Amino acid sequence: MTRKEQKEMRQKQIMFKALELFVTKGYSETKISDIAEALDISVGLLFHYYESKEKLYEALVQMGVAATKKPESIEYTKPLEYFEKFIEGLFAAAEDQPWVFQMFVLMSQARRSGIPDEIRDLALSVDQIDFSAEIIRKGQLDGSIREGDPKALSFAFWCSIQGIMEQHLITPEYPLPKAEWITDILRK
Repeated sequence: MTRKEQKEMRQKQIMFKALELFVTKGYSETKISDIAEALDISVGLLFHYYESKEKLYEALVQMGVAATKKPESIEYTKPLEYFEKFIEGLFAAAEDQPWVFQMFVLMSQARRSGIPDEIRDLALSVDQIDFSAEIIRKGQLDGSIREGDPKALSFAFWCSIQGIMEQHLITPEYPLPKAEWITDILRK
């Protein structure tokens, strides 16, 4: 393994351990020394990768923002197909990479108070509700999606996804629902 590969691997280890601790303990309660201790590395080595807890948290939020934009690249022919593909892809990714569940929780936490303003603003820059509301409007026009305020329907959809991701993190032994059960929130 090259030095560059070793550095990238260590950086990922730090990020995923920090993600776990930020989600379980919260931003304010997690100290940089907690992360270093959990990884059995020195605080100095951790600072070699991230100059502060804020920078590490910001890197995680940036990762979450980038992942949140992925649904916008889903190809679909019918509006409900977009939502089904999104859910199937999300659940498949989360089953293979359990940190995806943690990222949903972190992004939710990052939108609340107690987080440095610039990081909170970064987390708040993601707006899947408006993006999805436009797809819902198209589905209402073609008759595949129920009547109602598209933004409210989008809100209900995303809140159900958020709740499922958070609950699955707490109780991973419960099976994930089928995509169609969630899209039934929208289906006419």
